[in-house]
Amino acid sequence: MNEHVKNAEILPLNDPTRKYPKPPYKKQAQSWPGLACKMDPPPDHGETSYRGSGRLLGRKALITGGDSGMGRAAAIAYAREGADVAINYFPSEEEDAQDVVRLIKDAGRVGLALPGDLRDEAFCGRLVENALRGLGGLDIIVSNAGRQQARESILDISSEDFDATMKTNIYAPFWILKAALPHLRPGAVIIATTSEQAYDPSPQLYDYAQTKAATMNYVKSLAKQLGPKGIRVNGVAPGPIWTPLQVSGGTTMDRLERFGGHTPLGRAGQPAELASIYVQLAADDASYATGQVYGAAGGSGQP
Repeated sequence: MNEHVKNAEILPLNDPTRKYPKPPYKKQAQSWPGLACKMDPPPDHGETSYRGSGRLLGRKALITGGDSGMGRAAAIAYAREGADVAINYFPSEEEDAQDVVRLIKDAGRVGLALPGDLRDEAFCGRLVENALRGLGGLDIIVSNAGRQQARESILDISSEDFDATMKTNIYAPFWILKAALPHLRPGAVIIATTSEQAYDPSPQLYDYAQTKAATMNYVKSLAKQLGPKGIRVNGVAPGPIWTPLQVSGGTTMDRLERFGGHTPLGRAGQPAELASIYVQLAADDASYATGQVYGAAGGSGQP
């Protein structure tokens, strides 16, 4: 037996149905886009649990929506795997963002805070420039930031709401990837956060769900386009995950109370439970994975 394995700590089995809090969850509301530090119970992004093993040593990553949710989980994991990380976030999320930057620096890596509104094309260009300058290059782009506002009827969605969701979820990745692509070398990776909503849309998420279907589609299209250049493109499709998206208008109070209870695991997922997927898709040993969408939905949804 390998000496390292023989002396390694034995990890106990964890029952996934009991690993995290189950519904009913406390009814709570925040103004969009919400703060993870104000949620009850607080989400787990892997702050105390994620252990790195050098899988991304020397990589340079830009993560949008890196202050909370899956973006935060990816930022923590990437730093502990050896990557320098720049996170983008909405300016009102500064409190969460500074926690993430501190965790990145605690891992001994460069951590950059780059606040701004992704609905602005000019800002998206500056974001890429600042990340390139601050990190000294880019190897990984995680397009994770998203806007989700539940509306019971299409008649309740204003043109301004629709436009804001489209610009955040579809236009921003387009602008960011166009700006970054000339700087990406063979071996670089692009990872998009799509959703089970791309495959099984909820009636109250008419606009959000179609943006996630578009995200799933551009992953597959762009993977074909960039494959010959040696750049991989993949997606992550979460199910019901406990993030500020839900408490800041992403679902109704009644649905929030039961959030994730319909899944076979009987609970909402936590961002930490997806961190290893973002790491795997970014790591060099996943070099034959491109155009793929990896799901994590507690047994519900697709893929």
